[in-house]
Amino acid sequence: MEPESKEEKKGFFKKIKDSLFKTRQSIMTGLEGVLKKFTSINEELYEELEELLILSDIGVSTAEQLTSKLRSRVKSERLNDVSAVKGILTEEIAKILEADQRPADYDSPTIVLVMGVNGAGKTTSIGKLTNLLKSQGKKVIVAAADTFRAAAIDQLEVWCKRNGVDMIKHQEKSDPGAVVFDAVAAFKARKADILIVDTAGRLQNKKNLMEELKKIFRIIDAQSGGAQLEILLAVDATTGQNGLQQAKLFNEVAEISGIILTKLDGTAKGGIVIAIQNELHIPVRYICTGEGMDDIQPFNPKMFSEAIFGDL
Repeated sequence: MEPESKEEKKGFFKKIKDSLFKTRQSIMTGLEGVLKKFTSINEELYEELEELLILSDIGVSTAEQLTSKLRSRVKSERLNDVSAVKGILTEEIAKILEADQRPADYDSPTIVLVMGVNGAGKTTSIGKLTNLLKSQGKKVIVAAADTFRAAAIDQLEVWCKRNGVDMIKHQEKSDPGAVVFDAVAAFKARKADILIVDTAGRLQNKKNLMEELKKIFRIIDAQSGGAQLEILLAVDATTGQNGLQQAKLFNEVAEISGIILTKLDGTAKGGIVIAIQNELHIPVRYICTGEGMDDIQPFNPKMFSEAIFGDL
């Protein structure tokens, strides 16, 4: 893949910054409001900061950890200037975001399973991801294995037509395993680079979903010819801590290798990224920064951190 030009990086950063406007406003306005109240670093400041971080959808566990890191650094570096707090928090959050990052490597034949609850933006994310991968010169096939909802199949078909890629589908309520079997056969026969599989997102009956996915994994293992497997979970950023709980539950059903964070442009709850990375150690692979077909991009932790905490 061609390295990004400076202009492309600037364009990516502007998109991220624009999509994180509400999150930045929520966190930074709160942070600056807290810091203005204090002339020195004391216990009351720590307590107010921890409360602010929890309210910013960074989560209780991660907020406590960040406050603990702040205390430790203030003590070891012998700081008492309130203005140092923002810089320390920014650095510690950047460390969390970078800790488990592994860039998506789709250079060899890859099967990408995409999961997510209804309404999380799963099907739309598949459409955007297909467009992104196709723009990188990849030959992509899409499988409609979420056969539970006819609307999911129809919506996916619209995206595939827009992207000009083949789609493998069966009738509504048909066996998802049979769809995957046919899709893997087409993936090999047509010498595609990537097969993206839309899977069911029903968490109401976790046992059924687990059995369905086990069957899909067995088929892929037996039929894929050694293609690498990526399991992505679409998480709606606007749901905040509920998104974290969904990720925990899905991770019990299948070993998630990455997150697609959707609807980032419409929420002040973008802090959920930090909680997901810190508590589940699952890298965010892609973020959706708008409603357009090209409003998806690989997650860049440094850009993300700078877009929220950098100087105006």
